[in-house]
Amino acid sequence: MSRSIILFSGGWADLPLAELAAKAADWGYQGLELCCWGDHFEVQRALSEDDYCQEKLETLSRFNLSLPLLSNHRVGQAVCDPIDGRHQALVPDYVWGDGQAVGVQQRAAEEMMATVRAAEKLGVGLVGGFTGSSVWSYVAGYPAPTLNVIAAGLKDFSRKWNPILDVCRDCGVKFAFEVHPGQIAFDLYSAEMALDALDGREEFGFLFDPSHLHWQGIDPVEFLRRFPDRIWHVHIKDAALTLNGRTGVLGSYLPPGHPHRGWDFRAPGHGGIDWEAVVRTLNAIHYEGPLAVEFKDAGMDRDYGADEACKFVKRLDFEPAKQSGGDEAFHEE
Repeated sequence: MSRSIILFSGGWADLPLAELAAKAADWGYQGLELCCWGDHFEVQRALSEDDYCQEKLETLSRFNLSLPLLSNHRVGQAVCDPIDGRHQALVPDYVWGDGQAVGVQQRAAEEMMATVRAAEKLGVGLVGGFTGSSVWSYVAGYPAPTLNVIAAGLKDFSRKWNPILDVCRDCGVKFAFEVHPGQIAFDLYSAEMALDALDGREEFGFLFDPSHLHWQGIDPVEFLRRFPDRIWHVHIKDAALTLNGRTGVLGSYLPPGHPHRGWDFRAPGHGGIDWEAVVRTLNAIHYEGPLAVEFKDAGMDRDYGADEACKFVKRLDFEPAKQSGGDEAFHEE
């Protein structure tokens, strides 16, 4: 299908964009998914400075790199989350302000709207990111939440994200939400609930990252089959389960790479994901967007890993069979 192989820039946000672009081109990538932190893309400068967006596009063009989407996961997290000191490191100073929760959430929502407008100015039709969640702390927690508590959390999500999606509608930009622990949706059924809470808005779809499903015990292929028309972006990142009778999937408070963790992220092809099954299903649902390597592997040098991952995905992304009939995507009845 010759999908574009791109690199998510978040793992290199400490480097200037021009330096990363040169590396990515040398590794063989065809584009970047730009994060909205570090030097890579500053939302307010994009809206206030006439030449800012053009300069970014020209930087990428020098290295023959495309820009299919912007990603603002960090700020999106603060829209629905109960705000505490952890969020100060995620958001720009002008979003954090005095750190009062309601104000941070409101300014985060405004920054996500601004991100959508910046994408429109760039000529980019997709923004990726997180939503945050007012009810994540109830997952596997005690006491268990009532159905009314979860319903209130979904209503809170709808109330805070519908205005952002209104801006998406007005700008002709879609939002690809990364289904992920810590978010309003983290598995297949909670993703259904999130869609229902928004009445199936056409501006809202999913950023599919199989690694976050795999370690929870969810088959990523089943997620693709359930939402064939809502898969708007794909991250390529692997995960390995190392359950040995002492370790567990909740991580034991341990940081990535610690030998006592029950799972960890891996470079593509170094974990437990059945990538051939994923690609076959992407072909079956006619996904034609880019495949974005998101490099996270605590045991591998990031530059070596990004280079190897690009080659891996290029070998992986095989063409589907040419069908004369009956080539239908998966659809739930």
